[in-house]
Amino acid sequence: MDSSSTAPGGSTRREATRQKLYEAAVTLIAEQGFSATTVDEIAERAGVAKGTVYYNFASKSVLFEELLRHGVGLLAASLREAAEKTARDGGSKVDALDAMVRAGLVFIDRYPAFTQLYVAEMWRTNRAWQSTLMVVRQQAVAVVEDVLREGVEGGEFSDEIDVPLTASALVGMVLVAALDWQSFQPERSLDDVHAALSRLLQGRVSGPGRG
Repeated sequence: MDSSSTAPGGSTRREATRQKLYEAAVTLIAEQGFSATTVDEIAERAGVAKGTVYYNFASKSVLFEELLRHGVGLLAASLREAAEKTARDGGSKVDALDAMVRAGLVFIDRYPAFTQLYVAEMWRTNRAWQSTLMVVRQQAVAVVEDVLREGVEGGEFSDEIDVPLTASALVGMVLVAALDWQSFQPERSLDDVHAALSRLLQGRVSGPGRG
């Protein structure tokens, strides 16, 4: 899972190694599950020594926890960038939400294995990283909440909207629809899926503002 940022202090090589470990871990865990995946397998898939895994992460669990932080961080950043670009271009808050839907689909199309893991882990309650998962989930949802609140304050959305629940519903809609698309309707294009979700968004969120 690529990140466009480069850490200061000459740590580019370490960041590249961590990226390889993220890629290896997410692929293996998606294929065979967390418990069945070993550190040896992750190291072999990443093309590094086993000690390199432990140099970067204290354990397999820590690696997975950091993978969740990393992946959802990339998703949140892509959503925020879409909203900010829409604002710069003079678009409405509905336009911003629509752009975020597309950005979410693009992210999921690029990182399907991570998305599958993320959605699967959301349903588990006995994981050591459950608290971390809830924190990173809120990181992505909060970006959508900000746009909804701004729309309510500006009169573009009804003030009856439950902002937290609506934001969660929009994020969930994109995640589930995208996974369904990839698993059961792969012949459909990203543009086609986005158009369908865009029509749903227009009908469910936009509407008369406060009188």
